[in-house]
Amino acid sequence: MFILSLTYVRPNDEADRHMEPHMAWVKEGYSKGWFLASGRKVPRTGGVILAIGDRPAIEAYVATDPYIIHGVAEYDIIELAVTTTVEGLEILKG
Repeated sequence: MFILSLTYVRPNDEADRHMEPHMAWVKEGYSKGWFLASGRKVPRTGGVILAIGDRPAIEAYVATDPYIIHGVAEYDIIELAVTTTVEGLEILKG
């Protein structure tokens, strides 16, 4: 499993200008079966996506995020070897 932690490197109003294409990119990640959950950080300094899949493919996909393309955010990709889950979340044990 991967924790995709994005941090804004530009003001929130600039992030807002690219929000629609970023959210289309997020929805595509869900349709590919890679993204499991996502949301904003609190306070609003970026966001987090929980993902599964092949690391090179995830890294390549992250590079296509409009936030990356337009220099709005940077990503930290953290790989997590999940060993224990509550019932129903076994998919996280990649």
